[in-house]
Amino acid sequence: MTSQPMQIQQWKQFALILAYTLAIAFLAAFGIRAQQLRKGVSVHMVSTTSAQPMPAADDEDAWVIAITDEGRLFFGVDPVSSTELLEKMKSTPRRRDQNLYIKADARAPFIQVRNVLEAAKEDLFESPVLLTSQHAHLQPGTMVPPTGLEVLLAQSSAGSEPPVVQVRSTGKESPSIEVNHHPVPQADLQRMLVELLRNQSEKNVALEADGKLPFAQIAQVIDACHAAGARVILATPEI
Repeated sequence: MTSQPMQIQQWKQFALILAYTLAIAFLAAFGIRAQQLRKGVSVHMVSTTSAQPMPAADDEDAWVIAITDEGRLFFGVDPVSSTELLEKMKSTPRRRDQNLYIKADARAPFIQVRNVLEAAKEDLFESPVLLTSQHAHLQPGTMVPPTGLEVLLAQSSAGSEPPVVQVRSTGKESPSIEVNHHPVPQADLQRMLVELLRNQSEKNVALEADGKLPFAQIAQVIDACHAAGARVILATPEI
C-alpha cells in the first residue's frame, strides 16, 4: 500500500505539472507581445500608430541614446551629460550607414530630445529615429521589432517652404497646435496636413515645439504628420 507521505508527494508533482501545462496553454492562446529592443536603459515608450519597423535598432552595435523621464541621458548604457554627449559621439567609431536611435521616455522634457538632435546634426546624422511603441494586431507569440518615427534635421534647399506646425504649452493637459499660425484641434491635424500637402512635390512639415512639453505630446504630433504622409523637419528653434 502506498504510504500517505508518498501520495502527498505525488499530488504535489501532479499539481506542478498541471500548473506548467496551463501556463504554456495560456501563452499559446494569447501570445506575448514583446519588443525586441536590445538590452539597454528601460523607459516608458510613447504609443504611436504610424511608426515604421526599425530592426537595425536591435543590432549589437546600434547607436541608441536613451532619455529617462527625469531627462538623464545614456549613450547605450553609459550615462552622459548634455555637454559630454557630442564628444562621446564623435569619439565613438561607427559605420557610415549607421543611423541614430533616440529612445526617450514619454515623460521626458522635449528640450532634452532636441539637445540630442542638435548633437546628432553636429555629428552628421541627417534623419535620426525617435523610437516608439507601435499599436499592432499580432498573431499569438509574435515578436515585435523596434519601431520608430524618422525625422529630418535639415530641409532640402530646392524644396518649397513647408507648412509650419507649432506646438505650445498651455499649462493644461493638452498643448495648443497651430498650422501656419492658425489654431488647429489635434484631432483635425492629420486631415488639414493632407489637404495642405495634396499638391506639394515634397511632402515636408516643419515642426516648432515648446521644449518644456513632455516628449509624448510632441511625438503624437509627429505621429499625426507621418499619418498624413509628411516627413517632419526638426531643425527649427525653440518657441
